[in-house]
Amino acid sequence: MSRKIANATGLYMEGIRDGRPREAVARYTGGRYTQHSTGVRDGQEGFIEFFEPFLERNPVRDIRVIRAIEDGRHVFLHAYQSLNDDESEWVTTDFFDTDTDDRIIEHWDVIAPYAARTPSGHSSIDGSTEVVDLERTESNKAVVRGLITDVLMEGGDESAVDRYISADTYIQHNPEVEDGLAPFKALVLAPDRPLVYEEIVLLVGQGNFVATLCRSRGDGAEQAQVDLFRLEDGLVVEHWDNVEPVPPQEEWANSGKF
Repeated sequence: MSRKIANATGLYMEGIRDGRPREAVARYTGGRYTQHSTGVRDGQEGFIEFFEPFLERNPVRDIRVIRAIEDGRHVFLHAYQSLNDDESEWVTTDFFDTDTDDRIIEHWDVIAPYAARTPSGHSSIDGSTEVVDLERTESNKAVVRGLITDVLMEGGDESAVDRYISADTYIQHNPEVEDGLAPFKALVLAPDRPLVYEEIVLLVGQGNFVATLCRSRGDGAEQAQVDLFRLEDGLVVEHWDNVEPVPPQEEWANSGKF
């Protein structure tokens, strides 16, 4: 595990799972800590003031980092949280920027409810975890960028989806979509498709995994959309995602979701 990933994981595990937010931010964050989780103020004190009451409300915490990738300054974590013996279960998708000492200086997240069973019998978090094909990192990032800009953005060529997603294997962890290319095509080719991508805010890749944070619109409302893709031989073969509505600006405790 690299030091960047260790620092991001440590902030989660020590700060939240183990209930030591003050010690964790002192150990793992840098000279600034810019926060995009809209209910949390910037800085170490913002982290502490948010999580101390959270820890009191949720004394039983099972938190696991399922996937972690690193790309230059950035780290992406795909994590599972169970609170108070499964009273609530969440999937968290987090991006971190780091300084020259590998300490965390900025954080973005999208959180969604955990689904134990998708239409094809998966869950929100199961599936492959091994990072391989490091020599394909840049080409795989280009594939994902092309999928979003050429197909999923407004005005894109939806029929080009075959260039980016495998027709043989497409494992889907979205709680409402079945496996396979056909269900995905039906979604993106629908004349009134509910989800349109507007901007790639972050794109982080390592080997066969690429994660994106995008500004999107769902049924006309602004959303934060995270997608995690696994690729083989230059095509997407597995997909996980999280989506969260962007709250009104008057509810933000910082500069906003992006």
